[in-house]
Amino acid sequence: MPSVIGAERRERLLARLDAHGVIRLDDAAAELGVSTMTVRRDLESLELEGVVVRVRGGAVATVKARSFTERQGVDDAAKTEIARKALDLVPASGSIAVDASSTSGHLLAQLRAGSAAATDLVIATNSAHNHARARTLRNTRAILLGGELEPRTESFVGPIACAAAAMLNYDRFFTSASAADGERGTSEAIIEEAQVKRELVRAARETVLLINSTKLDRRAMSAGIPWSDISIVITELDPRDPRLDALRPLVELR
Repeated sequence: MPSVIGAERRERLLARLDAHGVIRLDDAAAELGVSTMTVRRDLESLELEGVVVRVRGGAVATVKARSFTERQGVDDAAKTEIARKALDLVPASGSIAVDASSTSGHLLAQLRAGSAAATDLVIATNSAHNHARARTLRNTRAILLGGELEPRTESFVGPIACAAAAMLNYDRFFTSASAADGERGTSEAIIEEAQVKRELVRAARETVLLINSTKLDRRAMSAGIPWSDISIVITELDPRDPRLDALRPLVELR
């Protein structure tokens, strides 16, 4: 195919980043009709601009706070697979908490589609978007943990949200994260987000991390949840994938 040059190549790389959260050298080179060296130079320029962080085989998006609307369309296939794997962990009754992530939103969407049937389930969340989805589920009670609206992520945070999160007991807490690494656990782009999640962890019998593999081996600004507080990690990868080797001694992988 004819090669793509200059500004158009940059725009298509950024479109790939928006859609998937990652740019893979070989795939991008084939799509653009250029050499991997050309793509590598483009990624070097984007890294200098603070748009990406280069990793082996390509680059990933810089960790930053983004709205629910911006996040929900990124790497939809991976989030759908993660949600599918997590479905059987949602109890038919009792109570669960879900964070303000779009990945948790995918889990609620699959519950709505009838893949699992609730009989008497309470769902608490600090996300107006995920609360709206939970309200559409049959035989469930949706609770919105209010507080101060964080405009960058469209989630509720602050002391009121933390206090509300601590008022209930949860069978499971389903959460994603801005990033995660084998040494420190999860981390978040916003301090207040991490605070609410830690309260939900303390109130939950078990915490399940739903995370795209592109967020692994990375750190964001605020420390989140240590591995000792996470029981299960679900990614879109096969649990035997070597990219998960660092986590294998720490948690159950699905």
